[in-house]
Amino acid sequence: MTKNMLSYTGGGLIGLIILILDLIVIFEVINSTRSIQGKIGWSLLVFFFPVVGIIIYFLFSNRAEYNAHYEAIA
Repeated sequence: MTKNMLSYTGGGLIGLIILILDLIVIFEVINSTRSIQGKIGWSLLVFFFPVVGIIIYFLFSNRAEYNAHYEAIA
């Protein structure tokens, strides 16, 4: 493989990771107990600004309050 091919592979891998994280966040938002407006707002933020949206969601979304129905695996 040439150096140029490796740079394309690395970019594709990073893009795939961001896509997977976006899908996880959107799935978590849809299954939360938030209001419809909250769900739409968070989903649009993550959709239009994928990297920044994920960071903002994990920092400011108060996930524990809205996902209280999850149980610990033990």
